[in-house]
Amino acid sequence: MSFFDDAVIEIFGVSFGWWAIVIFVIDLGVRVLAIIYVPRNRLPSSGMAWLLAIFFIPFLGVLLFLIIGNPKLPRARRKRQQDINSYIASVVAELPHDESLAATPEWLPSLAYLNQNLGGFPMLGGNTAVLEHDYASSLQGMIDDIEAAEKWVHVEFYIMCQDATTVPFFDALERAVTRGVSVRVLFDHVASLRTPGYRDMTDRLTSMGADWHRMLPLDPLQWKWQRPDLRNHRKLLVVDGSVAWIGSQNIIDRSYNKKRNIERGLKWQELQARVHGPVVGAINAIFLTDWYSETDELLADGADPQGEGAVTQEDRPGDLVCQVVPSGPGFEGENNLRLFLGLLWAAQNRIVITSPYFVPDESLLFAITTAVHRGVPVDLFVSEIGDQAMVYHAQRSYYEALLRAGVRIFLYPKPYILHSKHFTIDDEVAVLGSSNMDMRSFGLNLEVSLLVRGRDFVRDMRAIEDHYRSLSRELTLDEWMKQPLRSTVLDNLARLSSALQ
Repeated sequence: MSFFDDAVIEIFGVSFGWWAIVIFVIDLGVRVLAIIYVPRNRLPSSGMAWLLAIFFIPFLGVLLFLIIGNPKLPRARRKRQQDINSYIASVVAELPHDESLAATPEWLPSLAYLNQNLGGFPMLGGNTAVLEHDYASSLQGMIDDIEAAEKWVHVEFYIMCQDATTVPFFDALERAVTRGVSVRVLFDHVASLRTPGYRDMTDRLTSMGADWHRMLPLDPLQWKWQRPDLRNHRKLLVVDGSVAWIGSQNIIDRSYNKKRNIERGLKWQELQARVHGPVVGAINAIFLTDWYSETDELLADGADPQGEGAVTQEDRPGDLVCQVVPSGPGFEGENNLRLFLGLLWAAQNRIVITSPYFVPDESLLFAITTAVHRGVPVDLFVSEIGDQAMVYHAQRSYYEALLRAGVRIFLYPKPYILHSKHFTIDDEVAVLGSSNMDMRSFGLNLEVSLLVRGRDFVRDMRAIEDHYRSLSRELTLDEWMKQPLRSTVLDNLARLSSALQ
C-alpha cells in the first residue's frame, strides 16, 4: 500500500484524501486560468459563455475550448492574409474610383471609407446589377455565362455538389475547358465533404481538366489544420472579368440532398445578383486572394484591372455605385458587422432585413431596437421553420425583445427555408451577399457582401421583399407570449451556446 492510498488531510474538521486535494487544486487552477485567458480579446458575451461552459462542465468545457476556442486562422494563413491585404491595396489603386459620392446620402461616404479601411476595396461607379430570386433561373443564368466564357472562369462556393440539378453546371464547365478556357474552382472542404456525391464531384472536376482546390482543408496528415468550424462561406462566380454572380445560393439541389430535408419537403429560397461593371474586378479580387490562400499562387487572370478586357470609363454599363466588403477571421475586425451597424444607425426612413440565421450580438440588437425607438420602421424576414436546430432556437430567443421594441417579424412559410441574405436602408442603399446576421458570420466565417447605392436597385429589392411579405405570416407579441415553457428553455439554452466563439 502506497502513502497516497491512506494519507489524509484535515481541513476545518473534515478529512480529505490526497487525491481529492490534487483534483481540487487542478480544478481551481483551471478555473483561475480560464478567468485570465478566456475573456482576453473576446466579445463579453462569448467570454461569458465559455466561462460558464468551463465552470459548469469543466472537462467537456475545457476540451471544447481547446478544439474550437481559438477564433483565429493559423499563423501562416494570417500572414498570407496580410500579403493579400497588400495585394488588394495595389489592385484597387488602379481601379477607376467613383467620383459621384457627392450625390449619395450624406452619411454614405464615411461608411464607404470605413469599409475600404477595413476590407481594402473602394466604392466603384458605373455598374449594373440584376436580381434573380428564382433558384432554377439563377443556376441557368450562371450556366449561360459559363457557356459564353472565352478566357477564364472563376468559381467559388461554400457548397458544391454534382447532382441531378447541378449536372448542367458541371457540363458547362467541361465544355469551357474543352474550348481552351481556364476553369478554376474553389469550394469549402468541410461543407462540401458533408454532401452526398462529394467524390463524384471531385472526380468530375479532375477528369474535365479543371484546376480545383479545397478551401480551409482539414487534413492533419498534410499538416493542414485549423479550428474545424472556421469556414469559407463565400459564394461567387466571375467570367472573363466582365460579369460576376454574388449572393446566397450554393451549387447544389434546392433540397441540399439531405434525407431529412427531402422527407420534410424543404426547399431553399435564395437571392443572387448578376453584376457588370468595374466592381466585377473587385469581386474577382476576392477569388484571387482566396486562391492565393490555398495555393500560394498569385493568378494573372483578371489581376490587372488595366489589362486586356478591363472596363474603361466609356464602357461603364450603368449608374450603380458598388463596394465589395470581405470579412472573416483573417481580418482584425468584424467587417460585415461594422458595415451592418453603420447602415442601421444611419437609416432615417426604413429598414428591411432578410436573414436565414438571425442571432445578433448586443451591438446589433441595440442598433435595431434603437432604430425603431427613433421612429425608423424595421421589418425582419425569417423562416417559419429551421433546418439547424441550435441556430433556429437561438434566433427565436430574440423574438420577444424585438417584438416589444416594435420590430415587425414576418415568418416565411414552410416548407421553404428563406436562405436569402440582404437588407435595404431607406430608398437608396442595399446590401446582399453570403453573410448571415449571426455571430458565426461575424467572427468565424469568411464572407463577402456587396454594398449597392442606387434607387432602381433598391426598388427591385423592395419588390422582392414585398413578395416575401405577401407569402409570409406576421408574428405578434401576443402569439409569441403563448409559447410553451419547454420552447422557451430550449431557446435560452441555444442562445447561451451561440456565443461560444
